[in-house]
Amino acid sequence: MAKGYVIAHATVTNPEKWAEYAAKTKVALDKYEGHPIVRGGKSEIIEGNGTARNVILEFPSYEHALGYAKSAEYAMAKALREGAGSIDITVVEGV
Repeated sequence: MAKGYVIAHATVTNPEKWAEYAAKTKVALDKYEGHPIVRGGKSEIIEGNGTARNVILEFPSYEHALGYAKSAEYAMAKALREGAGSIDITVVEGV
């Protein structure tokens, strides 16, 4: 079975509020057996617009990744993110 990934590109405008959101996502992450393989860190935009903050979360399956992104637990964390920045999130199936 192919793994699933949540790929996010974010622009953080309020680091304190963003930190609250990020901490709260752990509940959903644990429930759906996910773990971060990229979370911030050094990056360089080579082409296009890009963002400075990039996150990749790995899950046992696409269904787990989708479950995480659409879960009630994640929705509660997401509510804390309001006013803290913007984010683009995509769920993808691995190879």
